[in-house]
Amino acid sequence: MSRVGKMPITVPQGVDVQISADQITVKGANGTLTRAANALVTIERDGAVIKLAPANDSAAANAMSGTMRALLNNMVNGVSKGFEKKLTL
Repeated sequence: MSRVGKMPITVPQGVDVQISADQITVKGANGTLTRAANALVTIERDGAVIKLAPANDSAAANAMSGTMRALLNNMVNGVSKGFEKKLTL
């Protein structure tokens, strides 16, 4: 299993995560983000914690579990804290 994929995602207060068979929607103070779910990854929500695991033992499923975990974590951070990039000239 991917080292990144093993880490759970903590959902902060004020963020609503809806997981369906084909998409994941994250709503928060800074907007709404939607991403297609991948069939190689199983996603489970237990209260304020989201856990991802590969659906099978293939290398592709292992890699995708880490990728999906990073994407979902960025979605949660984006709708709760927002992102800011300062340009220096």
